[in-house]
Amino acid sequence: MGSEMCIRDRPQVGIINPSEFQPANSIEIIVWVAVGGRGTLVGAALGAVLVNYAKTYLTGAMPEFWLFALGGLFVAVTLFFPKGIVGEMARLRELIMRKRKPPKMAAAEAGDD
Repeated sequence: MGSEMCIRDRPQVGIINPSEFQPANSIEIIVWVAVGGRGTLVGAALGAVLVNYAKTYLTGAMPEFWLFALGGLFVAVTLFFPKGIVGEMARLRELIMRKRKPPKMAAAEAGDD
């Protein structure tokens, strides 16, 4: 009886209902990972923050446009940034490190192959 009263007196928060399993929610999670970068937890978290910020802004300004923007974002990221933001940052860091390397070391490494 005591546990019954405890359960009955508490409001139920965060109940999952069938509308949570709509395809748009799953697609949104895929876009999080694509935007942030595949293969890293940091990339997925960064993508989630950026995409949810865009969702908050666009659903307030133009609610009917959000799903089109989500699809366009996914296509653009897939075509132009296949490794996501984190992957592009790693690529830029590698290019910078390659430019900083003295020419003698670069020539020696090229001869090692």
